[in-house]
Amino acid sequence: MGCSLGATWHMWDRQVPELAQHWRIFRYDLPGHGGAPAYPAGSVSDLAERLLATLDGLGVQRFGYAGCAFGGAVGVELALRHPERVASLALIAASPRFGTADEFRQRGVIVRTNGLDPIARTSPDRWFTAGFAAAQPAITEWAVQMVRTTDPGCYIAACEALAAFDVRAELGRIGAPTLVLVGSDDQVTGPAEARTLVAGIPDARLAVVPAASHLVPVEQPAAVTDLLLRHFSTAWQPAYESTTGQTAVPGIPVRAVTTQTQTQIQNSTPPPQPLAIAEIAPAPVEEPVQVMGRPDPYDAGLKVRREVLGDAHVDRALSQADDFSGDFQEFITRYAWGEIWDRPGLDRRSRSCVTLTALVAGGHLDELAFHTRAALRNGLTPDEIKEVLLMAAVYCGVPAANSAFRVAQQIIREETTPVD
Repeated sequence: MGCSLGATWHMWDRQVPELAQHWRIFRYDLPGHGGAPAYPAGSVSDLAERLLATLDGLGVQRFGYAGCAFGGAVGVELALRHPERVASLALIAASPRFGTADEFRQRGVIVRTNGLDPIARTSPDRWFTAGFAAAQPAITEWAVQMVRTTDPGCYIAACEALAAFDVRAELGRIGAPTLVLVGSDDQVTGPAEARTLVAGIPDARLAVVPAASHLVPVEQPAAVTDLLLRHFSTAWQPAYESTTGQTAVPGIPVRAVTTQTQTQIQNSTPPPQPLAIAEIAPAPVEEPVQVMGRPDPYDAGLKVRREVLGDAHVDRALSQADDFSGDFQEFITRYAWGEIWDRPGLDRRSRSCVTLTALVAGGHLDELAFHTRAALRNGLTPDEIKEVLLMAAVYCGVPAANSAFRVAQQIIREETTPVD
């Protein structure tokens, strides 16, 4: 059972007693959540591999998986990359793509600048209906404290992982019987996203729980428990027949969940990173176009350009290109972003420092504005940007830095002020 971003395994407390009468139950916390070791996961697939390594150590080969929101993304990843392991799947408040990449990277900027308190204070608004939050103040405060005590670095890494998560084109390859469960009032990943999952997954059915928002297992525990019991009791895909000798497990031993079992999952340290990478087979890739005997850097440049500047900025620039300016847009994507920004010699934080200084020196204030946003996305804090501009004041001139401070100050205010 996997959790939503910012939540801990205690979000499943009301489901476990009844489910444990029928199955062996394992819950896990995301890195840095609920006291779990703060080893940030670079991607959803990274976390899925860590989870499989933990289950391997516990002797668990095939399993049913239920995940809420981020936990649902992990379930989708498991079903796509390791279909032989997943016998049945339940996706709760999930989506094949969570919002936009810009939204999650913006959230990371806010957390890096202001800490998790702004996210924690607004979490009840995202997770619960207004009526439930008002009637259950203790649960509302529990939700706030859950987020507030999360490791900020792990939360930011999870935001980056969700920003890169997009499996819309792959849903048809999920073979496990799937229950897609959503709260009727979920404003984060609501019924529309649930219907996208059901339309894309061949063996999927939809359950909409009335009077519930995003954290539906907490808000409507009895309904969710009943749906999970029925789904996992009736929808269990037989094990794959293969040359490895895998056969269907004749039965799942009944064992009540214990504190020892939960602690073992929570405190398990992920395997050394080189080992995890070595075990993942690289995905087949098309042969890249060759330019003068080397791969064309355009696609890599477009990817980096989007990651640094944001989809909205890049989409706007490309949509405004015409016969006159189109070649220039292609030029900077291929060479500025594909050749220079994608080089391994400097990390993106360092490249942002260099870029900000060069733009101050040249007096390019329009470019300075969106590269200040990019610097925040690349991990620079407002204090570090201030230090860059102070250095620029010494070496590029006080008047240039004065204008730069005015532009950067406005951008930092816009980017780091939490949205109510």
